[in-house]
Amino acid sequence: MKLIEKNLRKGIVKVVPESPNDLWHLYNLIFKGDQVYAYTTREVKTDRDYSRPKSGERIGLFLGITVESVSWDRFLNKLRIHGVICQSPETFPVSGHHTLTVALNKPLTIAKTTWSKHLLDRLKRTRTNEETLIILSIDDEGFAIAETREYGVEIKIEERTKLPGKLEADQRSAATKTYFRHVAEKLAQTWSQKRSPIVVLGVGYIKNEFVTFLKNEEQELAKSIVDVKSVNNGGVAAIYEAIRSGILQKTMQQFRLVEESKAVEEVLSKLGRNEHYVAYGMDEVEKAAELGAVEKLLVADRLIRESADETRVKIEELMRRVENARGSMIIVSTEHEAGEKLQGLSGIAAILRFPIFPKSNQ
Repeated sequence: MKLIEKNLRKGIVKVVPESPNDLWHLYNLIFKGDQVYAYTTREVKTDRDYSRPKSGERIGLFLGITVESVSWDRFLNKLRIHGVICQSPETFPVSGHHTLTVALNKPLTIAKTTWSKHLLDRLKRTRTNEETLIILSIDDEGFAIAETREYGVEIKIEERTKLPGKLEADQRSAATKTYFRHVAEKLAQTWSQKRSPIVVLGVGYIKNEFVTFLKNEEQELAKSIVDVKSVNNGGVAAIYEAIRSGILQKTMQQFRLVEESKAVEEVLSKLGRNEHYVAYGMDEVEKAAELGAVEKLLVADRLIRESADETRVKIEELMRRVENARGSMIIVSTEHEAGEKLQGLSGIAAILRFPIFPKSNQ
């Protein structure tokens, strides 16, 4: 995301989204009550002699709206902001409601009463070029291909297959080669867009056989393979297993997804062992923050985005208190498995420096 202007005294930030990831960040930056300004199109009634009664034409104009709702379609990569028009051209005044569809490479201005630190941190993070990773899960029953996003993983394709048994050596060999060729073709379609690094996951030896096949048949694709890992599951389940268990941490150390997943798994692990060094739910976490006990605060992005103004202010005050006490904070995306698990814990949890709750509360 390109930052064009930042005037915090006026509460104004002007940006240009440059990728689908940027649309995701904007979805988590823009709240009800904010004002957003951008060029858009709107159907306007005409009074021309040759026009049909009550007909309209769509014209381009610069509008400002006071936000009522924000929606994001992760599959179509579309961000829509709906609200009441608060500014329109003097030469062509319009009123009522309007929906802005945010377009890539087109500027928009966001005005807030206050820009909290976690929002500014997110805005800063969008200006770093974060590389994506392609994850291939393959076994003799099928394969899945995913690509990491800052909000989680996007499953690009999943297919099932059935290879001949090992006792049918000739048929299995020919079928496996055909299968590998098909997987390589699908993998190349995703890889060719950015030539991102590739991790291959799988149960047993078939993952290694596929890598050998690529080295012999698709050298350019093979050069992008940065790791080969064993997992216990196949298909999409293998991809989530690899992220959740942390076996991709070295490969994906630059990706926020692993950090979020690892933190949530730590919370769940401590809860599972009935440890005292964890709190969850707003009341428990607030009490822990008041005592300076929070080492790491986890907040689901959905909790911030969908809360009423009063609750959101309360959450942001809680964040400030944790940061002032030198605690760390992670905003966890609910677009991947770890975020959904955190959402199941009321959307907020904390790892503690010292225990403050009796075992019965855990």
